[in-house]
Amino acid sequence: MENFTFFSPTYFVFGKGTESEAGKYVKKFGGTKVLLHYGSGSVIKSGLLDRVKESLRAQNIPFVELGGVKPNPRSGLVYEGIGLCRQEKVDFLLPVGGGSAIDSAKAIAMGVPYEGDFWDFYEGKPVEKALPVGTVLTIAAAGSEGSESTVITKEEGMLKRGVSNDLLRPVFSILNPELTCTLPAYQTAAGATDIMAHVFERYFTNTTEVEVTDRLCEAMLLTMVNEVPVAIAEPMNYGARANIMWAGMVSHNNICGVGRKQDWSSHAIEHELSALYDVAHGAGLAVIFPAWMKYVMHHDINRFVQVAVRVWGCRLNEANPEETAKEGIRRFEQFLKSIGMPTSFAEIGAKKEDIPFMVKNIGLQGTHTLGSFVKLTEKDIANIYELAL
Repeated sequence: MENFTFFSPTYFVFGKGTESEAGKYVKKFGGTKVLLHYGSGSVIKSGLLDRVKESLRAQNIPFVELGGVKPNPRSGLVYEGIGLCRQEKVDFLLPVGGGSAIDSAKAIAMGVPYEGDFWDFYEGKPVEKALPVGTVLTIAAAGSEGSESTVITKEEGMLKRGVSNDLLRPVFSILNPELTCTLPAYQTAAGATDIMAHVFERYFTNTTEVEVTDRLCEAMLLTMVNEVPVAIAEPMNYGARANIMWAGMVSHNNICGVGRKQDWSSHAIEHELSALYDVAHGAGLAVIFPAWMKYVMHHDINRFVQVAVRVWGCRLNEANPEETAKEGIRRFEQFLKSIGMPTSFAEIGAKKEDIPFMVKNIGLQGTHTLGSFVKLTEKDIANIYELAL
């Protein structure tokens, strides 16, 4: 295990009806004027947004609104939000929704106190200031409610990039599993796939002697395997929804990744799919991750055998461990298909002829490589896209 620091300051409020306490927690964490940031449709139709507004009024906290967040959130709305916050002297961001709303709010939070273009942060400039962000979560998926990360797509060039900085961790997050019960099966499955991918990006490591975090990762994966089929078959099953929602947070606040090198190449490779084709991030990961696994498996057969046995219940073939590793990947793909996820380019409308553009758009130059578990060149990335066809 490697040296590490771990900082997770978010105050979590978990359970039924907790969205009605949003105003109390905005006040607790110093907000005096709020930007409510959300998408459209469900948060309005369900009455959730009205309940959050009422909680703010009960605490005499004024607010302004900015809706219209889309999946794979765009830079245009971020610029609009920055301008609105400056004009209205907003000092607190409260996204109501899933990872897209939260990521967009985090980008606005960075941009308001910064004199330059907020996109500078997505090109490597360190974050020095950000407005505080609280969240009211409606989808278990991205883990942004507990993480230091945000991902935005820039319309010009359709570049999808991320920023990670502890200043972006929400000061509080409200997690009511009831709010996820009306999600369509496809969104539930895509969110669960994203959660599993967050775990796998940490699990596949070259760091040795990380038994504690290995077991934490495996617990998150087993939770998905056990609970997601229940949530799809019984959408109103509170227990399944609650376990999935908490696993989504735990999988990405980095408690499962401390003390070990992490990879994240599959996320970068998928970002090009969701930027170009506007596919759900989880669905894109369902296409990319099995292909990545097949391509890098021989780098560390034992690690693939370990997850095959511990998570997918495969029997260890001591004479031919490679067969056990392959069976684990097959069972992962079967699980994805069983919950309605795509596993090929054809199923998401991606095209072979776009592979060179996507490889170039990832932005590797010269001798630069992608990932840590296996350092991938542009040729390797193209080969992984080919495997996903």
